[in-house]
Amino acid sequence: MTKVIAFDVNETLLDLSVLDEPFERLFGTAGLRPQWFSLALQLLFVGGLTDSYVDFSTAQHAALQMLARRENVALTDDAARETVALMSSLPPHPEVADALGKLMSSPLRVVALTNSVEPVAEAQLRHAGIHNHFHRVISADSVRRLKPAPEPYREVARMFGVALGDVRLVAAHSWDVTGALRAGCKAAFVARPGMVPSPIGPQPDIVASDIADAVDRILAVDVPS
Repeated sequence: MTKVIAFDVNETLLDLSVLDEPFERLFGTAGLRPQWFSLALQLLFVGGLTDSYVDFSTAQHAALQMLARRENVALTDDAARETVALMSSLPPHPEVADALGKLMSSPLRVVALTNSVEPVAEAQLRHAGIHNHFHRVISADSVRRLKPAPEPYREVARMFGVALGDVRLVAAHSWDVTGALRAGCKAAFVARPGMVPSPIGPQPDIVASDIADAVDRILAVDVPS
């Protein structure tokens, strides 16, 4: 029986497209912004696979420097810091606040589970105006193992005193959904534009178009009538 809903934050709840303008200024094209985020994730995953832990903020800085070098763009340390700092002031997707408020009215516990370091996660949710829609904010950095490793999902279950099967992850990233399912959780995939679930491995029982759709489906499936 589902008791805890864990939301991924970046891209799932918060809109990274506001970084397009800064990337346009730095690199001459907003098209490099998704590549930067993917490269930062790649650095995280390499760190996890090689037992050389890298936190998300460090990975974002490094990915920006790598991107600048690849594109032959002169990037100052100040410009890099200012760009990465913008991650703390992302807006929520339009439907997020109302949908989370609806979920908080249910008996389910609601948690933000993010790879962002804790100070950034707290700043993100407060700036977005949705911090009060969560019972807990959990950074995977606290267990020194980032999603999709099993430890962050286990930490949610531990903190709430429930079994892993009582936790449902909601995310717009196929790797996050796969990680949660492999760890023993349930999952809901949010099919944001350009996002598709992986055809490999266990599949989520909920595939939603946005957070409002995901919450409606969760309430229908996970909350006894």
